[in-house]
Amino acid sequence: MLDNTFAALADPTRRAILGLLAENELSVGELVDQFSITQSAVSRHLNVLEHASLIERRRDGQRRICALRAEPLAEVDEWMERYRTYWQEGLKRLDKVVIGRKKS
Repeated sequence: MLDNTFAALADPTRRAILGLLAENELSVGELVDQFSITQSAVSRHLNVLEHASLIERRRDGQRRICALRAEPLAEVDEWMERYRTYWQEGLKRLDKVVIGRKKS
């Protein structure tokens, strides 16, 4: 599942779609209006996101509503937790170097 999530997140349009859905549920038409790509292109992106379980779609009359599913993102967060210490230590070292240069 983690591979599907990272593959879906690799595309900037899909990340932008998730960003919009993090704010509010939107119809497919409302999502199409946010991008300068065709409805079929947006639908392909939505299919990838749905396959990765990052969104869910439901019908509301004639409209197809898309909603964010954050559970797979929690799995990404857990995976990344192992590397946070590494990055935090690297940033602390960089901070020391930058501060050291400012004092000179």
